[in-house]
Amino acid sequence: MKRNTVIAALTAAALAGGTVAAFAANDAGTAARPGTGTTVRVAADRDDDRDDRSDDAADRTAVRGSGVSAAEAVAAALRHTPGTAVSADLEDDGADAGTWSVDVVRGDGTEYDVNVSGAGKVLGAHRDDEGDDDNDSEDRAESAALKGAKFDAHEAALAAAAKGTVTEVDADDDNGAVAWNVETVKAGTTSEWRVALDTGKITRVHSDED
Repeated sequence: MKRNTVIAALTAAALAGGTVAAFAANDAGTAARPGTGTTVRVAADRDDDRDDRSDDAADRTAVRGSGVSAAEAVAAALRHTPGTAVSADLEDDGADAGTWSVDVVRGDGTEYDVNVSGAGKVLGAHRDDEGDDDNDSEDRAESAALKGAKFDAHEAALAAAAKGTVTEVDADDDNGAVAWNVETVKAGTTSEWRVALDTGKITRVHSDED
């Protein structure tokens, strides 16, 4: 995995006989005091990198714990709760790791969260009242676009499966253009893909290798 090198800059000022001594950080993460052999170690903030690695590891663990693909989970959810699948997410935390959470919008506009086990069994469904907002025109436009899509969540997951194991499928509105955003894991690398609703064309958005 490639990571951008974070270079920390350190400037220290000390009063000594009315003069100011400056310390400049080098690429190795240490600061050298001009004219001396003394160095001061610079502590770089790598919290974001650690969080990303932790999330990726959780995704890989969840993938190993699930016996069904994203497409299979969506199909199972729609058999149980007919409607339009707007997202599918592989849970990677705690006792639910390896199960799928599939959001389905029914014909009357109500949204349900359908839980599918790693064995492909629907564990239950509950109405998501937080998703009901008649005043949200953006959500309504997104739902309308998904209902008329040639490539639904199931087909988007199938298309992206060629790129790796799908861990998440979600509708994404990018400047008014709705498409599927799909996350995959392959050989330890997490990538994000954009799948067109009308053609199914796949475009890479991001990869850990970038």
